[in-house]
Amino acid sequence: MLTYILRRILYSIPVLIATSWFVSITGDPLGRIRANPNITREQYHAIEHSKRLDRPVVVRYGYWIRDAITKKFGTTLFGQRKIWPDLKRVMGHTVQFILSAIIISVIFGIAIGVYSALRQYSLFDYTATTLSFIGFATPVFWLALMMQVLMVQIFLKWNVRIFYTSGLSSPVNAGHGFHFFIDRVQHLALPVMALCALSIATYSRYMRASMLEVLNSDYVRTARAKGLLERRVIMKHAFRNALIPLVTVVALDFGALFAGAIVTETIFTLDGMGFYFINALEASDPYPVMAWLMVVATMVILFNLIADILYGVFDPRIDRSVHDPTLAVAPPGSDVSVQPSLPADPSELTYQYGLEVAARSQWAYARRRFMRHRLALGSLVLLLGI
Repeated sequence: MLTYILRRILYSIPVLIATSWFVSITGDPLGRIRANPNITREQYHAIEHSKRLDRPVVVRYGYWIRDAITKKFGTTLFGQRKIWPDLKRVMGHTVQFILSAIIISVIFGIAIGVYSALRQYSLFDYTATTLSFIGFATPVFWLALMMQVLMVQIFLKWNVRIFYTSGLSSPVNAGHGFHFFIDRVQHLALPVMALCALSIATYSRYMRASMLEVLNSDYVRTARAKGLLERRVIMKHAFRNALIPLVTVVALDFGALFAGAIVTETIFTLDGMGFYFINALEASDPYPVMAWLMVVATMVILFNLIADILYGVFDPRIDRSVHDPTLAVAPPGSDVSVQPSLPADPSELTYQYGLEVAARSQWAYARRRFMRHRLALGSLVLLLGI
C-alpha cells in the first residue's frame, strides 16, 4: 500500500503543474489599466515591466513556481500583499465549513438510504425519493437565498434570531469557549444546510441502490439461511459492503463541494476560500487564483487518496489484492508454478488452510489498524501545520 500511495502522489504532481499552467496563461491582469484613459503608453509599459508581465509565459510561470516553493506563493500582483497568510486564514474557515457539510451529509445520506432500502416501496421510501429529486433540482444559490429570506422574516415577525444570515461570528463572541462555539454554529448552520441539500440527496440514492444490491446477493441470503439475527446480517454482512460505492461518490463530490462553497460563501459573506477566490478574480490578480487552485487541487487529491485507503478498510479483499503477493497470477506461458504442494491427508490440508487463513486475517487486521493510525497521525500533523 505504501508503494501504491507514493505512486499516486507522483502521478498527482503533473496534474498540479498542468492546472496551474492553464490558469497562468489565461486572463489579462493589466486589462483595467490598459482601459484607463488616464494611463499613458509609457506608464503602462513601466507597470508591465515592473510586474514582469512583459516576459514570455514560460518565464513568468517559472518565476511563480520559484516564489510558490521558496516564498510560500509570493505576493499579490497589486499591493504586494503576501498570499500565504491570507490563504491560510481563509483555508481554516473553508475546511471547517466543508468538513461539517461532508459529515452531516454522510450521516443523513447513509441513514436515509439504508432505511429506504430496508423499507422498500414504503411511505418513507417514496417520501425520501421525492425529496431527493427535489434536492437534485434545487440550485444551491436559490436555496441559500430562500434561507436568508426565511430567517429575516422570522426575525422581523417574532423578533427571534435562530440562525445568522452573514459572517462567521459575532464581534461580542470572538475568542474561544462554549459561547463562541454556539455562535459559530449559528453562523454556519444556514450555509451548511444549503450545501448539504444536494449531497444528502445524492448519498441517500446511492446508498439505497447499493444496499438493495447487497441485500439481494447470495452471501446475505446464505447468512439469513444460517439463522443469523437480521440485525447482524444487516450490520455485519450488508452495510459494510454497501459503503464501498459511497466512498467513491463522496471522494468525487469533494471537488463539487468546493465549487458550491464559492457560491455559498459569497451569498453568506463568509471569509473563506470561495470569498477569497471571488475577490481575486474581481481584482484580475492571477497569483492568488493560482495559489487557491493549487491548494484546492491538493486537497482533492489528498481526499481521493484517503478514499483509496478506505477501500481496503471496508473490504479486506481489496486491501489483500494490493498487499498480498501470493494472490498474484503467473503470466501466460510462464513455467513458474504458484500452486503449493498438497499433503496426502485431506484433514491436514484443511488444517493447514485454516491456519493460513487465520494468519492472513490477523495480518490484514493488523495492517489495516496500522494504516488507520498512520492516517490519523498524518491528518493531525497536517492540521497542526495548517
